[in-house]
This record gives sequence, C-alpha cells and structure tokens, in this order.
Amino acid sequence: MKSILTSALIIASAALFITGCTDMKTPAATNIAVSKNAIDNAAGADAAQLAPSEIQSAREKLGKANTAMANGDYKLANDLALQAQADAKVAQSKATSAKTQAAADALNADLRVLQDELNRKNSQ
Repeated sequence: MKSILTSALIIASAALFITGCTDMKTPAATNIAVSKNAIDNAAGADAAQLAPSEIQSAREKLGKANTAMANGDYKLANDLALQAQADAKVAQSKATSAKTQAAADALNADLRVLQDELNRKNSQ
C-alpha cells in the first residue's frame, strides 16, 4: 500500500512538473518574438553604431533564449528573452539619445554662426 501511494505521489508530482513547464512555453515563445522585434527596432535606430555593446548583449541573450527554448527550458528561455528585451530597449534609447544630442549640437553650432554674423554686422 505504501509503495502504491509513493508511486502515485511521484506520478502526480511529475505531472505537475510537466504541466508547469508546458505553461511556461507560451510566455517564453511570446517574449522571444517580442525580443526579436525590440532588437530589430533598436537596429533600425542605428544601435549597432551608437550602442554596440547593448545591442550585442541583446542579440546574445536572444540566441541563448532560443537555445533554452529548443532544449525545453522554458523558464530560462523566458528570463533570457526578457533580459534581451531590456537590453534592446536600452540600446534603442541610447541610440535615439545620441542622435538627439547630435541634432542639438548641430543646431547650437548654427545658432553660434548666426549670432557671430549678427555681431559682425552690428559692429560695422
């Protein structure tokens, strides 16, 4: 009787474990897809040039997430996909910020030229 109860407990535990793992498959797959999209968006914002370490980190984590997914480690795949998303968002923000700063610097340079021109004309 004890061995039947033990066997039943082991089977129930295994079933719960498998169900728990399967439940993580959909969120992991979704987050991997979202991560790929976030990386593509960051790449479109010139992150490869303006935030190379961040975009590289995102790509590496996405690759590891895909490997974990293929190996059936859905929790790890999900965690890595979320980290890849965060890295991609940082890369995109950093690239956008760098572009905005460059535009502001160019505008300030143009304003200095105009101010110099006005000062030169007023001093004549």
